[in-house]
Amino acid sequence: MLVDPVLVDAGLLSPVRAGTAAEAAVSDTAWLRAMLDAEAALARAQARLGVVPPSAAEAIGAAARAGSLDLRALALAARETANPVVGLVQALTREVAARDPAAAPYVHRGSTSQDVLDTGAMLVADRTLRIVRADLLDAARSLRALAERHRDTPMTGRTLALHAVPTTFGLKAAGWRRSLLDAVARIDRLLDGGLPVSLGGAAGTLAGYVEYARVDGWFGAAARTDPDHPAVDPGAYADALAEAFAAETGLARPALPWHALRTPFADLAAALALTAGALGKIAVDVQALARTEVGEVAEPAGGAGRGASSAMPHKRNPVLATLIRSAALQVPVLAAGLTQCLLAEDERSAGAWHAEWQLLRELLRLTGGAARTGAELAAGLEVRADRMRANLGLTGGQVVSERIAAVLAPVLGRAAAKQVLSEASARSAASGLPLAEVLAGRPELAGRLTTAELDRLCDPAGYTGAAPALVDRALADRALADRDPADLDPAGTADAPL
Repeated sequence: MLVDPVLVDAGLLSPVRAGTAAEAAVSDTAWLRAMLDAEAALARAQARLGVVPPSAAEAIGAAARAGSLDLRALALAARETANPVVGLVQALTREVAARDPAAAPYVHRGSTSQDVLDTGAMLVADRTLRIVRADLLDAARSLRALAERHRDTPMTGRTLALHAVPTTFGLKAAGWRRSLLDAVARIDRLLDGGLPVSLGGAAGTLAGYVEYARVDGWFGAAARTDPDHPAVDPGAYADALAEAFAAETGLARPALPWHALRTPFADLAAALALTAGALGKIAVDVQALARTEVGEVAEPAGGAGRGASSAMPHKRNPVLATLIRSAALQVPVLAAGLTQCLLAEDERSAGAWHAEWQLLRELLRLTGGAARTGAELAAGLEVRADRMRANLGLTGGQVVSERIAAVLAPVLGRAAAKQVLSEASARSAASGLPLAEVLAGRPELAGRLTTAELDRLCDPAGYTGAAPALVDRALADRALADRDPADLDPAGTADAPL
């Protein structure tokens, strides 16, 4: 079927996610697939419990896998019902009836739209988070290598945009990596029980599921016509169905139906905002360090045209960092919108529930696009150690004035040492003379520090504090790497150090 290009969101205005695996994982097709998977899993769960014939569950699963439903028709039909599940159930029932008429009555048996859509949303989130996670781990491995390689590479530490004291690029890279691993840990908590199936029925009581189970004889033949029969235990059936449904989907079993208790969506919003923020921190640092007048890092060259300007042929713009930053600026706003939807009235919200869907999709694909871009950036980042060393010398040694003050305090007294350093720094800045040379001419220091000692003390490379040791400590944290590789990284690359 030809698709009207006007109706396709191809990512023209959101290049950070265009063409990425996360984008595909949250497409309309992916959402439809997830909702069909939820319907098929529900039928299999009910078949496990003997309330749906196995043949019917097989027919429903086959029709769901066929993928022959018309997306556009379902979208238009959703305008009449405010959600896409009503039309989906009707279309799926027709598909099942064409395969096995006896199976058609078992489609969506006892269920409600929100159970299917919310379970589908959790399946979409689960599948996309695994993609994001793998990209974060790729980036963390690259950053580990940078931190090891540049453990002792001195560079200027900047506070409030100005030169402060020296640090090392290894410590900066280790910090970036730590933030990404924090994001992975948050994602892991979601993947390990934080994404539940939705199973509540019309108003969170599972009444429809329980009633069909009674009619279908799950509680015994005597209970079929007697709703008050002692054998009828709604709680036992609700527990059994929730357990079976969770097993069939691979999602978690919730403590309670959560139609109006939107914690799972709020948790996703928080984890995705943290992830985008961790990636955005790397992006803004790279942008600042890649400035022409700074020049301490450069993005990987990539293919022909990467970073090209339409008007200035000399430029190679930091486009990867720019894409990541664009996503990181949008995600917190969307996450706030999703968190707002915690205010869901009654047993199902008229509007707050509906507002979640597009917000979640955008959060997942923006964060997913940023994670893929971040992995590419980290893998090819060019570090210019010579430029870092040159920039350390721009203040003529003033970048280590903190050190000189500490050395002189026991000799001159704290207040006097600070006064001497303030005056010497001002003269160094005005004259362009190195701080060591200015200090050598101060009468207060005559006979106290030699020229060689002052030169050594004013060498920025010798004043990185515990930075190298902090890098070692950060890279010794192998908590993630020591976990089971199959659980850690479905892509199969977890044996590489993080």
